Amino acid sequence: MAYTAGELICVMSAGPGRSIYLHHSDDNVNTIEAGGYFNNADDDLNLDSGDLIHCVIWDGTPHAAGQVPNGYSLQVVTTVDPAGSVNTAEAGISTAAALSTT
Repeated sequence: MAYTAGELICVMSAGPGRSIYLHHSDDNVNTIEAGGYFNNADDDLNLDSGDLIHCVIWDGTPHAAGQVPNGYSLQVVTTVDPAGSVNTAEAGISTAAALSTT
């Protein structure tokens, strides 16, 4: 499954390779980390090697009633090929327990 465009936002734009993004998803970390998840074939993203993507993983539809974040990962954009496939590498992850508010 690919990302939902409305759930990926640029929170700090400093040019390609130097920007920070926030992504909300109900996909697991391995799915997000897979090559081509952030597909840029239609050039609606300006991702480049070095960009950071903070991913908040939800237990269901992000921001829906009753849903809570249950994971986090920091993805670093490693390569973007000419066809637009974006590859990322996980730089860190926290567990659901670390996100608990109780």
